[in-house]
Amino acid sequence: MVDQKKLIVDEAVVPGGALFDYGVTYDAPRSLVLDGGLDGIAHLWEVFMGASGAGYEKIKRIASVGMELILGNLRAAVADREAEAFTALGLGTDLGGYAIMVGGTNGPHLGSFSLVDVLSHGRACAILYPYYTAFFAEEIQDQLRTIAPIMERTGLIDVRAAGLSGRALGDAVAEGMMRLNGSLSFPTTLREAGATEGHLERMLEAAKNPQLRMKLMNMPVPMDPEAGDIERYMAGVLKAAYTGDLRYITAKEK
Repeated sequence: MVDQKKLIVDEAVVPGGALFDYGVTYDAPRSLVLDGGLDGIAHLWEVFMGASGAGYEKIKRIASVGMELILGNLRAAVADREAEAFTALGLGTDLGGYAIMVGGTNGPHLGSFSLVDVLSHGRACAILYPYYTAFFAEEIQDQLRTIAPIMERTGLIDVRAAGLSGRALGDAVAEGMMRLNGSLSFPTTLREAGATEGHLERMLEAAKNPQLRMKLMNMPVPMDPEAGDIERYMAGVLKAAYTGDLRYITAKEK
């Protein structure tokens, strides 16, 4: 029998809050800053893309603020080592951590697990989420309209994107995300990053693992491996991520 007394933690030794000192990050290597920022975007954007129901508005606020902080400051933190940019980046990535406490990640995170031999986690997600954005486009119109103005303010998409809708808006946001990667001298395709077609096969097989099914269910366009969705739809998303050609991505039939 478990001794309940041993499970009780003395309240006197439990901190009432956390103190964040972003100054300790100022000397972090460029690669670490880049990985952290890109991973923060992945957390915020994936959770926001898959959000629905009663918690949607809360996740929308978290993602909006977090994306504004990261997209507006990642390049300055990496290139100019600005202290204010590091603080803003830290706040944004902390919100990314909060996001995955209230929601779940999906396609990009699922794919990143199969790329560990060629890419860090944050960078793998950064290459993949533009392509999943295009795939999910029809189902995430509010999310796209929320992030598009942020991307416009940070110079990643053209002002004309505000008048787009459907897949066209998804493609515009996806291209803005790829533009962010390019501005950081980072690859925009899996092939450019050193992945092979063998990695694509590995990602497709991993998606069929029952232990990872939750990632498929968290997608705004859920995929059912038994119905052939992995081969029919995910294969096209990954082919697009490998080549950079969004035309490989086809919408899931309803």
